Amino acid sequence: MAGRRGWTKAARTGRGYPERGRTAVTGALSHAGVSLSTKALIALRRVALSDSATPPVAALPGGFLTRKRGQGIEVADVREYVAGDDIRHLDRGTTARTGRMHIRQFQEERDRVSLLIADFRAPMFWGLQRAFLSVAAAEALVLIGWHLVQNGGRVGLLAITADAPVIIPPRGRTRGMLDVIGGLVQAHSHSLSALQSGQDDGLTLEQALTSTERLTPPGSEVIIASGFDQPGDDLGDRLSRLAHRRTPRLVLITESKTHEMPSGWYPIRLSDGRQKRVYLSGSGSATDTIYRQVARHPALVLNASDPVEDTGRRISVALAERYVA
Repeated sequence: MAGRRGWTKAARTGRGYPERGRTAVTGALSHAGVSLSTKALIALRRVALSDSATPPVAALPGGFLTRKRGQGIEVADVREYVAGDDIRHLDRGTTARTGRMHIRQFQEERDRVSLLIADFRAPMFWGLQRAFLSVAAAEALVLIGWHLVQNGGRVGLLAITADAPVIIPPRGRTRGMLDVIGGLVQAHSHSLSALQSGQDDGLTLEQALTSTERLTPPGSEVIIASGFDQPGDDLGDRLSRLAHRRTPRLVLITESKTHEMPSGWYPIRLSDGRQKRVYLSGSGSATDTIYRQVARHPALVLNASDPVEDTGRRISVALAERYVA
């Protein structure tokens, strides 16, 4: 029994049995809910697009049309000619087949740039059931990103870590999302390693967002996925200033399963390194709020314990409220 207790302590602390302890820690950190996998994030494309037969046209709360008929180069529709139509848009193939004049209607081009901001600071590295909040934040941004590039948008990344941020310039199509996914995996792994070794800049979210305007052109979207812990005193003002020429969208990653935890005292570590114990009664109830106010701005609420398919459906509803031709 003494030997078994010694092995348990060694596995838990990594001391006494260096190789075994290191292997146990490494195995825990490679768990799907703790680390990010490039393959798993790429596979979220199927989840993101499976619930939307027509392309989404509205962004996180508020209308933002991504498809509109106009003078672009992509054909939106072909219909019969009516007096006043521009004859230069004549569709010769359809006209020849039907014997009646048809013209093409084109889809207006819009350069929609979105910066995906992933919060990988220390408060995001915890979870109760399925995944860390940091992992759920990355999944949510990838689900949103696949929607955006599918509809012709360009996506970039700002990943806030415990050390230096990871920045990916905006780019369109699948190549753009692959760059973002690579940046997410790199940033998450780097932040996890930094926190293990005790490195933490202790930035508030407000401080971490100071470079946002420099990274995005006017008219772009800024989509922030975070638990919004340690926000900083002036996060609301920061978002309001950002909203003058850009559109901030907030995604609140939360953990609503705390009401299912057994009653008792639980140890927690504060941001300044101090430890304390808190009592959870386990008598709360889960809420299914779709939006919540964060720093005076609406935020889409996503639960880290939910299956990723449920998260994908929730995001699809928020993105695709209706189709406007």
